[in-house]
Amino acid sequence: MPSTLISMLLALLMACTLNFLIPTAAFAALPPGNAITDPAAILRDSLPVQQADLQELQHRLEGTSNDIRARRWSSIQQACKRSIKLLDQKQERIINDLPSEQQATAKQQVAVLQEELIKLGSIGESQDRDAFLDQRRQVLNSIGQLEALAITSFPYAIPEEFNELPRLLGRASVEIRTNKGNLTAVVDGYNAPVTAGAFIDLVQRGFYNGLPFNRAEDFYVLQTGDPVGPASGYVAPNSKTERQVPLEIMVPGEKIPQYNKTFEDLGLFKTTPVLPFATLGTLGWAHSDEALGDGSSQFFFFLYEAELTPAGLNLVDGRYSVFGYVVDGFDVLEELGVDDKIETITLLSGAENLQAHG
Repeated sequence: MPSTLISMLLALLMACTLNFLIPTAAFAALPPGNAITDPAAILRDSLPVQQADLQELQHRLEGTSNDIRARRWSSIQQACKRSIKLLDQKQERIINDLPSEQQATAKQQVAVLQEELIKLGSIGESQDRDAFLDQRRQVLNSIGQLEALAITSFPYAIPEEFNELPRLLGRASVEIRTNKGNLTAVVDGYNAPVTAGAFIDLVQRGFYNGLPFNRAEDFYVLQTGDPVGPASGYVAPNSKTERQVPLEIMVPGEKIPQYNKTFEDLGLFKTTPVLPFATLGTLGWAHSDEALGDGSSQFFFFLYEAELTPAGLNLVDGRYSVFGYVVDGFDVLEELGVDDKIETITLLSGAENLQAHG
């Protein structure tokens, strides 16, 4: 049986095992394609900035991935030379386009980036694949840090109907300690501020500490966040009611997220969200079959497997909120199941971006 057909059948079988409300009619409408599966690249691309020169440099270097796989070292070397030349030519404009209070920092970071690019070019000449990938990762991280300097304030107003919910006005990173080892994740409040805010608020409260993984579907999802007792989510101490978090998805080209509407509701059958389910360890916010906006505390790790989850056919894009990505500890994630548990989740950075309500 052709591998493509096997992949599609497996994807359909997984959909049937989920309790999520996923209409099978939408499956046929979702397009196949080449998804970006590197969480760091997704996070860079989803920053709310328009820095054309830096983004050109970023995409040029990310584009060497195909050459690396094919060992086309002459093309890689050429890309490095062009990248060094591009930064030399555009560095003044890159710095001047940033807010004045960030320009001194940017100047220092550009100097570091120049040195890193030169080193990358030297490694390209030596044709050391692993060293090249490590150095390219460092260069791309430096470009991402420069892009982030362009953000001076949160870019939009969250609808007033969610004023009582926490919000994360920026990004945060967390360490997720499990009985099998540790994971590090970046939580993105730029594109999912209410969902990310609810999660970080619960992290700060110690809500997830000691909770088991209550659901596992091989190659698909690993879910946790169901508290001990009759409640299925977080019960706010003041109201004594379960706090509910809306479905929240940022559509490319729009200024604020869509709330409590799936892409199917919006007629967006061929759209990829700004934060897609496209990589191992995508963090998704769970809701019931009955409602889109009744998620409270339960979240899941999307266990992306390229052969079993073809790009554009994952059945959850546009139906569940993505609020971040695992960036380290993938080997641990692949070992976890329903017999395991979260020991603690600790906030590493971004506490200043949390505005707690409710």
